[in-house]
Amino acid sequence: MISTSSSLVSGVVRTNAVVPPPKTLASGRVSRIEHLKSQPRKPGEASFFYADHHFQYDAVKVLPGEYYVSNEDLVIMTVLGSCIAACIWDGKARTGGMNHFMLPDGDGADGSGRYGSYAMELLINEMLKLGARRETMQAKIFGGAQVMAGFTTMNVGERNTKFVLDYLATERIPVVSQDVLDIHPRKVCFFPVSGKALVKRLAHSHPETLAVEERRGNAASVAKSTSGGSVDLF
Repeated sequence: MISTSSSLVSGVVRTNAVVPPPKTLASGRVSRIEHLKSQPRKPGEASFFYADHHFQYDAVKVLPGEYYVSNEDLVIMTVLGSCIAACIWDGKARTGGMNHFMLPDGDGADGSGRYGSYAMELLINEMLKLGARRETMQAKIFGGAQVMAGFTTMNVGERNTKFVLDYLATERIPVVSQDVLDIHPRKVCFFPVSGKALVKRLAHSHPETLAVEERRGNAASVAKSTSGGSVDLF
């Protein structure tokens, strides 16, 4: 079982940064995107909100090392190369979240969402705070691609994939669907209320650029559809 360490607790305390007031619409109402932007953010919590015109949803983009948990009707999006995104959902609580980690393990003193061991612990604990229960959680996992052709030594994608599968097995959280490994970058869209995930494999003409962008947290747009335990292309 996961124990919440003091470093984790200190890592999720809300910041005291001054947040600008949200912009108002012509009607005088505050748009939900502006409201979300105006909320205090926890360390590592995604903060890039936008209107997704394809799905007609408010959206939040999770960059490498970040996570986002919600029980609101929005879409959580990320782009993956060798990194892994775990989408965890509790159907009873109608709550879900996504993380995006780059490596399985890091320096134990470095409480960073870049590393799977911390990213998974943080995601699950934030879901518990919103009323989710460990015994009703399920997971969908994505990423772990080998985007650099011919680069076989210490394959990061394989290591990340093995880590997340082993971690979830240890925590007894079932993996109901997955789209991992291969050579394709992916865009993942996750709907935290319904638990639905959409994935699109991308052809990338310059994989070395994607690898650099991913490390910087700049990966360009990248969605295969999963509902329940299935994975289907769309």
